[in-house]
Amino acid sequence: MLEPTNLDIRHTSGAALEQILVDNIYEGLVTRTQDNQIEDRLASSHEISPDGLTYTFTLNEGITFHDGSALTSADVVSSYEAVKTDAAVQGNTEFAGVESITAPDEKTVEITLASPDQNFLFALTGPAGLVFKTGDETDLKTAENGTGPFTLQRWSKGSAITFARYDDYWGQKAGLAQVVFQYIPDFTAGVNAALDGSVDVLTAVDPNLVSQLEDSGQFTITTGRTTDKATLAFNNVRAPLDDQRVRKALRLAIDHEALVEAVGAGETLYGPIPELDPGYEDLSDVAPYDPDEAKALLNEAGVEELDLTLTIPSFYGTTVAQVLVSDFAKVGVSLEVDRVEFATWLEDVYKHHDYQLSFVLHVEPRDFGNWANPDYYFGYDNPKVQELYAQSQAELDPDASAELLKKAARIVSEDDAADWLYNGATLTALTPGVSGFPKDSINSRIDLAGITKTAG
Repeated sequence: MLEPTNLDIRHTSGAALEQILVDNIYEGLVTRTQDNQIEDRLASSHEISPDGLTYTFTLNEGITFHDGSALTSADVVSSYEAVKTDAAVQGNTEFAGVESITAPDEKTVEITLASPDQNFLFALTGPAGLVFKTGDETDLKTAENGTGPFTLQRWSKGSAITFARYDDYWGQKAGLAQVVFQYIPDFTAGVNAALDGSVDVLTAVDPNLVSQLEDSGQFTITTGRTTDKATLAFNNVRAPLDDQRVRKALRLAIDHEALVEAVGAGETLYGPIPELDPGYEDLSDVAPYDPDEAKALLNEAGVEELDLTLTIPSFYGTTVAQVLVSDFAKVGVSLEVDRVEFATWLEDVYKHHDYQLSFVLHVEPRDFGNWANPDYYFGYDNPKVQELYAQSQAELDPDASAELLKKAARIVSEDDAADWLYNGATLTALTPGVSGFPKDSINSRIDLAGITKTAG
């Protein structure tokens, strides 16, 4: 887990905040389960009109903010109006199609869209959908006033964040009186902290170190599914990556099965949609391991001796880069690895598109829309994909929407717009007394309420 830079989830993006704050400190009308299914949260129920334009939510009874004030539909309206009208608020772009947000009474919220949006309800399960007190003057960077089962007790910056159970919680009370998130700077130090009894749960265990925990006999290790897409991005508008033959050759040169084995966890992934998201299809037929064909394609493109640079955030370690250097060398491609701080990656690659190849874990669920955005850092521009994506979002039937996404995803993979090295798995080590700790999707949120610990 990465430590947040501040706690203001309204104005700060990133999985570090969503992982610990959503459902624990702050809540939305709806939330999502570990397998990405949508369920009601602050709302006791919701209805969508037959034309897909009007969403009506009924609030649960007895909800209070942590300062003791009662939540009403007016708080939802003011929260969502801020998302809709303020570009600085997280989720603003996801509310672009919202026409009106009203409260017919204290327990009812009505949201009307200009046109159907298959992803809108899912967007409400993220930061865009969180509800805050109207006119609250809490400094959200260092404090909070949510409705969740926990309150913020203290934050020792650079070390730990402590939550305490909120005893006046409107729903089922949390199983733990206190939870401490310890931020440990590297994987080895994390394993050592687990072995010496400093932590009860270690998340994001390095697969190459997991045997130390298993050999100790003190831990249960769970392997969880994620929507983490380990993406080898190609700059589609910069030579030589603007030539599909070169992109295809690079994909064919990678032994994906061996790469997953080297990483130590995860599954192969040959397209932009992971198994937990709508539109998934096994696309392994598109780019099977074939170094001979890779060489032939490079020869055809006139670039048999190719020098490329991979820009990679330094915290990802060396395994992926080492495998790519080795695999590419076998087809005559020399790969230079440029390790950079994440802030540099955001500035150079993400913002200014100044790169040839890049590697990053795209962890957000249902983010296929990036492939329908020619201005995104991939530089991928296919009008057919954009059309299919737009149709999928306007489609009222979820199954029909998923079919459209599936078609679009196959085109993206067949265009060799990138390579998807693997779908990440997350390893968690638990001491015997801990039960109810979530297993899947904890890279994007850790729902703490159902966790219990017995003395051991």
